[in-house]
Amino acid sequence: MSSPCGPEHAPTGDVGAALMMIDSRLRAVHGGKTEPDREQQKMVEQFAASLGPGGIDELLDGACTLIYMYMKWLRMAYEDHDKDVIEYVVPNLVATMRMMTMSIPREVIPTMAGLVIAAGTGLSPNLWRKQYGYWTKEEMTPLEATAFLLAEHINNITEDPDFATRLIATALSEAYED
Repeated sequence: MSSPCGPEHAPTGDVGAALMMIDSRLRAVHGGKTEPDREQQKMVEQFAASLGPGGIDELLDGACTLIYMYMKWLRMAYEDHDKDVIEYVVPNLVATMRMMTMSIPREVIPTMAGLVIAAGTGLSPNLWRKQYGYWTKEEMTPLEATAFLLAEHINNITEDPDFATRLIATALSEAYED
């Protein structure tokens, strides 16, 4: 039976822009930077400002599509080892977010866990979230962090710091070819 939160009903959004932001964060972290790169932050802020209201929605939907795609890959990887993706991903994600006290308000952690669980069970994270109203300002950084942490988890599993980015870039290339 089809769910109204099924991925077939969800907008994909601007996956390319969302991937660019996540890849940029991954590169900054793996470049050994402990302080935020002011130039990069300025560029991201200018990019976000240039999107306008509709563009922000496209970016949000794109980030949720990344979360869905990452969780789909993780689900298949864990199932290959007879493990449950929710059991192995969600507790780690929540524990990591709880340590990120300066950028992740505690009250949004359950929402981010819900997004990941929705994606891990084959539902669209953006449609699951939209059941509860529009995104809040407090959820923006945690949403980006969720996509980042899932990408980082995939990169750690594969022992390849660019695997998660290539995974999505390949899927986008194949989609454009079709």
